[in-house]
Amino acid sequence: MLFISGQIGWDENEQFQSDDFVAQIRQTLENTIAVLNAADAKPEHVVRMTWYITSRADYLANLDAIGQVYREIMGKTFPVMAMVEVSALMEARAKVEIETTAVIPHD
Repeated sequence: MLFISGQIGWDENEQFQSDDFVAQIRQTLENTIAVLNAADAKPEHVVRMTWYITSRADYLANLDAIGQVYREIMGKTFPVMAMVEVSALMEARAKVEIETTAVIPHD
């Protein structure tokens, strides 16, 4: 099992390239994929995701774009997910944080 701590929408240098909600979701998912790859895992190994978002309104206003970004990065992997709106995240510019659990099969 692989437990991925909360990933946020900054790059590998811990810099935010955008304050756009969808762009941060894209970067957060890309960061998640990078951790999966480092463990020789793939998106299809993901079994659970917990999303923490700072704006339910932003999420609902961008459903189509978020769905497109999700499919581009995660493919047809649709694990169990929970989403929680929070007042803020530890990094002030962060708009989303995603925790992930993956089950990597034995070779």
